[in-house]
Amino acid sequence: MNDLMLVEKLAHWEKLKALVLDSVSSPITKRVYNMALNEFLAWFQQAPRPGFTKATVSAWRVSLEARGLGSSSIIIRMSAIRKLAAEAADNGLLAPELAAGISRVKSAKSVGIRVGNWLSVRQAQGLLNAPDVTTVRGLRDRAILAVLLGCGLRRSEVAALTFAHVQQRDGRWCIVDLVGKHGRVRTAPMPTWVKVAVDAWTVPADLVAGYVFRPVNRAGSVTGERLGEKVVWQMLRHYAAEVGVPGLAPHDLRRTCAKLCRAAGGELEQIQLLLGHASVQTTERYLGTRQDLVHAPNDAIRLRVAV
Repeated sequence: MNDLMLVEKLAHWEKLKALVLDSVSSPITKRVYNMALNEFLAWFQQAPRPGFTKATVSAWRVSLEARGLGSSSIIIRMSAIRKLAAEAADNGLLAPELAAGISRVKSAKSVGIRVGNWLSVRQAQGLLNAPDVTTVRGLRDRAILAVLLGCGLRRSEVAALTFAHVQQRDGRWCIVDLVGKHGRVRTAPMPTWVKVAVDAWTVPADLVAGYVFRPVNRAGSVTGERLGEKVVWQMLRHYAAEVGVPGLAPHDLRRTCAKLCRAAGGELEQIQLLLGHASVQTTERYLGTRQDLVHAPNDAIRLRVAV
């Protein structure tokens, strides 16, 4: 089998990709590596390539830079390709010298610490108002944006959100027993305007159980049982460009939620509880903090949902 066949024949490619994904334990890393390897295969098949070589991987890196990807995005994609080469060599599917050459392909430089983007209240309100709420798709998209901005959920958590998560606690609506990163469970208070946006989507869509967010086809009909994480990203990218903040990522809305909470006077430890950061348990132990579901910090985010 020559090197080119490694990526041209689906059976061999899937076997090799499985070796890479099985070598990592984090579900998030698995998902990102799977995306990166599928992107590489699609790019590889677009034009004749000299095989899975250092020259090919160098060209792949150049194509990533040409797309305007940030250094962190390039680094994770290159990491997946290096892992691919290493696993192929370890399993006798790629010559060791080729794998060594691929490992020497330079990745993007990581300059400082990426702090991400934040929106002002005006920008956040503009983004929330961007969807056309005269359509079913627009109502869904506004509800997703509301949950991202108002509750600080990750896009994976938005896609996994079910009606069972949305319950009343301490006389208010919350997202309860939300399983986040590394399996940590938290409860996120839901501001009234977020609940209004969610209801404005679910009622006309006739949804009362299962996943809250579903695919919507071109005819405006709800289809499927669950929305994919990639759809959340693509949806946000569309509206972000419309309101003049291109390049915005779902996690930037999580950062925005935190910053708006803080600017509105929210206590730092309550915001940490809202977002479910890894340091929450330490903060609770040191400060004896209990999450305040009655006076939730995200209630102070002054956005509006028209009804």
